[in-house]
Amino acid sequence: MKIVEEPWPSGQPLAEALINNYSSVEHLYGYNPRFDESWSNRLDYLHSSDSKRADRSKLVKVLREFNHRYNSHEAVDKALDKLALKETAVIVGGQQSGLFTGPLLVIYKAVTIIKAAQHAAAKLGQHVVPVFWIAGEDHDWDEVNHTYVLSSDLHVSRIRIPRDSDHRRPVSWTEVSHEEWEEAAQELEQLLPGSEFKESMMDVFKQAAMESATLTECFARLMGSWFGRYGLILLDSADPGLRALEVDVFEDIINRNDEMEQAYHISADEVVGLGYAPQADVARDGANLFYINDGERLLLFKQNGKFCDRKGKVAFTREELLAELMSHPDRFSNNVLTRPIMQECMLPVLGTVLGNGEIAYWALTGRAFHTLGLEMPILLPRESFTVMEGTLQKHMEKYGLSWDDVKDRDHLNNKRDSWLSEQDALHLDEQFDEIKAAFTGMYNPLIDQLGGIQNGLVKLGNANRDKIVDQIEYLRGKAKDALAKTNEAGLRHFDRIELSLFPQNKLQERVYNVFYYLNRYGEDWIDGLVNIPYDVTGTHRVIYL
Repeated sequence: MKIVEEPWPSGQPLAEALINNYSSVEHLYGYNPRFDESWSNRLDYLHSSDSKRADRSKLVKVLREFNHRYNSHEAVDKALDKLALKETAVIVGGQQSGLFTGPLLVIYKAVTIIKAAQHAAAKLGQHVVPVFWIAGEDHDWDEVNHTYVLSSDLHVSRIRIPRDSDHRRPVSWTEVSHEEWEEAAQELEQLLPGSEFKESMMDVFKQAAMESATLTECFARLMGSWFGRYGLILLDSADPGLRALEVDVFEDIINRNDEMEQAYHISADEVVGLGYAPQADVARDGANLFYINDGERLLLFKQNGKFCDRKGKVAFTREELLAELMSHPDRFSNNVLTRPIMQECMLPVLGTVLGNGEIAYWALTGRAFHTLGLEMPILLPRESFTVMEGTLQKHMEKYGLSWDDVKDRDHLNNKRDSWLSEQDALHLDEQFDEIKAAFTGMYNPLIDQLGGIQNGLVKLGNANRDKIVDQIEYLRGKAKDALAKTNEAGLRHFDRIELSLFPQNKLQERVYNVFYYLNRYGEDWIDGLVNIPYDVTGTHRVIYL
């Protein structure tokens, strides 16, 4: 395995500024992840503010119950034992519980959390444990109900478990039937090529799926099977046990909602003032909380002195909402802006691992942290990788292609066309161009002469010429199709390079699922990821296998 840095534009200038131009955004964040003193200062803050967070013993009890069900491993038990100690900190990150765990970036986030915790523990001489926050309270089923693999016939193939378009239940509350699990497993099995790892890999999924009633449960079991041995603690944001510990935080958010809303708006204005676009919607009169009504997750707003949803299904005064919270805490959940606050109040967060888009919207939350007397943790970019399989390397060497050649679709297409032209011993384009030029050169003067006999012959002659030119072009197309078919093997090599590295014109990690690579390389491949040296900057790297 060879690792090469190949920086990739994030599309999120705020995320790039956090790493490369920190002084320009320092007031939006708080700690510079590249500075050693940030780590020690944040740890000192955690030790001095322990009373602001949930009771540690109760939190560990909830986490132990969840992990015993879905992530039972000796290393996880040891990590939980450490978390029970007052001085222990965590590195945390989270993602939705996607089908087959979703795109590769989910795996890379878990790997980053583990490595960042190891890095921090060594740097500080302190217990630091990894925690993965499963966003089971999210309700966007269409975002998590599918995944993609590259099939043997070079198609980016989607596997999906559908639901009605108006489905708004939290993912952790949405049941998946045995029949749906079986159908998804069969699709995956048919799409993946045979390998020495395929049977055991599919057995891992089938066992996890058949024991799971929801995507979240299956996700937790799979993540536990791969990362439990590294002590990765799993947490479901929709866990009723966790929700009971969050009541005091929800109460603060409700009581100080107007102050927090103002804080979000001021931060959004600051972001715009710096020339950036806010990456989350800071709605006017937004309460930044969800209420679950008859299983439907409704976003709350403040109107006429009440907390209500846009559909008019619920409306509470502040006192009524607080009473509802005390009676039914399981009906409340955070939105994208209050989730960072809840995470801070539940866990002793030394650092949080985020994707570039997440880093950008966290810029909106700094003042809200301060409103509740809290500090934002260290923000750590998720590591980013592209896997370059050995077969792809051979293809690229054969056609003289570099990373720079393949990372740009237009450039790769030009390389493909140039290579195909080199296979054209007849120089088809040149010959057809000459024939067209010769034909029109002889025919156009004749048309002009025919106009002297009768004006109508000019129009007829032009139409006749265009038909003949169309037929020449038709023959050119057929000849080039035949040339392409003759060189089909080489063109498929180009297709494999493009579809493997940049499916749907995106980074591989944003599309393909981990099972494709487990099928080729086995679970040792995940160990290889964990053993790649940690990079606090999250710079994109290519893994040459």
